[in-house]
Amino acid sequence: MRGLRVVAMVKQIPRFEEMRLGSDGRLVRSEASLEINPHCRRAVFKAVEIARATGGTSMAVTLGPPTAVEALREAVAAGVDEAVLVSDEGLAGSDTLASSRALAAALRQCAPFDLVLCGLYSVDADTGQVPPQLAEMLSLPFVAGVRTLELTDSGAIAGCERDDGWREVRVSFPAVLSVAERLCSPAKASVEARAAVPAAVIRRLRCIDLGKGPWGAEGSPTRVGDVRRLAAPRMRHMLEGPLTDVSRDLVTHLEKRGALDDGVISDRHAVPVPLVEWSSRAVGVVVEPGGARWAREALGAGAQLAAGRAAPVAAVVFEEPDRLTLGSWGADQIVVGPQVALELPAAEALATWAARWQPWCLIGPGTTWGREVMARVAARLGAGLIGDAVDLEVRGDDLVCWKPAFGGQVVASITSTSSIKMVTVRAGALPLLAPRQAPAVVAEVLGSTPASPGLEMLRAEARDETSRLVGAARVVGVGLGVDPADYGLLESLCCALDAEVAATRKVTDRSWLPRGAQVGITGLSIAPRLYVALGSSGKFNHMVGVRRAGTVVAVNTDPEAEVFDHADLGVVGDWRSVASHLVTELWRRRSCLGTSDAQEEPA
Repeated sequence: MRGLRVVAMVKQIPRFEEMRLGSDGRLVRSEASLEINPHCRRAVFKAVEIARATGGTSMAVTLGPPTAVEALREAVAAGVDEAVLVSDEGLAGSDTLASSRALAAALRQCAPFDLVLCGLYSVDADTGQVPPQLAEMLSLPFVAGVRTLELTDSGAIAGCERDDGWREVRVSFPAVLSVAERLCSPAKASVEARAAVPAAVIRRLRCIDLGKGPWGAEGSPTRVGDVRRLAAPRMRHMLEGPLTDVSRDLVTHLEKRGALDDGVISDRHAVPVPLVEWSSRAVGVVVEPGGARWAREALGAGAQLAAGRAAPVAAVVFEEPDRLTLGSWGADQIVVGPQVALELPAAEALATWAARWQPWCLIGPGTTWGREVMARVAARLGAGLIGDAVDLEVRGDDLVCWKPAFGGQVVASITSTSSIKMVTVRAGALPLLAPRQAPAVVAEVLGSTPASPGLEMLRAEARDETSRLVGAARVVGVGLGVDPADYGLLESLCCALDAEVAATRKVTDRSWLPRGAQVGITGLSIAPRLYVALGSSGKFNHMVGVRRAGTVVAVNTDPEAEVFDHADLGVVGDWRSVASHLVTELWRRRSCLGTSDAQEEPA
């Protein structure tokens, strides 16, 4: 195999644990030290590994202020052969589109290359938009979430983590890949090794080197506005005493709070989907194949947005449409795209339709599929794309998207100045609306598009953790304090509660549970009637995913655990003992009530 030239894209971010909010709710950046984004460290490690294994060369590229040179020093100290700093005052205020444009121009200066490796996302933003936008601007194939990588003579076979499954593809070089956290170890270098890196190894590119632009704020169609704290008030009531008494009191509290009733909390106060006459540009909702639950959320939200603008809601689908169902959820029109497995053809069809009909906005899913499709379309249209929103509203002609920031402790309002406003929305973040009686009309069938050049689907495996969790009435969430050897003990608790199992990010990072079971800032947002947190420290970036839960119960051996600050009811103790007593009390109550469920109690 010939020597490969591999580029690692690096982003410098504030050290997460040192971030602090000021009295105005904004991040105090001056007090936080800087480091390489954890996911980019994997890209650096793999770039060095591939280059050395093939007898090739590696390079690190970053965009940022002059201080970002320290991130490149670390990358060089970790083994890359050369580095490029894209830095200029004219790049200040760059959003993801402007950043992607500048980085794409820099990569053209660094050509030729075989592989561009990026982190899956950056922990300070979590949009995941730059890697697919780079691929779009460079006309290259893109593969997201690469967990396994086998080099071939002309490319690679990549195994990829998806939100709800696994995908294996064959990709030809050159290509852009975003790497999953479990692909490899993170690159590391000592302080002494970084200091020893000569300045001559690092090349600097300015706006004049990149070309016409537009760059920086001028080329950024999104704007950050108000910031508000995301607080979910909880009782923080600790239950104490013998576990028999504790379990009895706990079940009594749950019954009084309706936590053991049927139905998810988001449906309790559902309002009907509005039905209006149309007189303005459409609200487009881009539906991922198989994404029924998210589609219902987004179509309902789209109908509410459209009602204030007297606009139709157009559902853009890439599978055989169900007119009655989509219409009942809020779609007035259906645009049928090609039924394709890969994202590029879907993006091409969507971009063609949007360029022709100029919808007021496009709402897409905040999934692996949705991030690539929407990012590619935004790059083609030059439109502002807001990622990972948890709420939407209309202010005049602006679409205001509320996006989590600072690990989810606050949300920031972001708007777009582009003619077509684009946003991806996190699954489970929006409430379900009561359906209406209004079948949608198939307005257009888009022509077929060519297959993705340089990319071939080999195998796809779907799992249903995501769909089960976002619709569950009760969920048991496990953290690192629950040993996977004891997962079998969770079954009796889930059976007694009729609950599904979720996990923190650290649990899924270790492959103890599937990625689709992850709840939090980089996972799902769910709204069950009851969430039981077992063995979880309660970091905000996890608990923000259950902020709409009706009741939160926490069990932890540490009485000072942060999780108790985010819980209505807390129990200090070993989760095995607490769960065992709780199961016994639940079955006893049902037996006393004479319910048929009592017959299902496990032996």
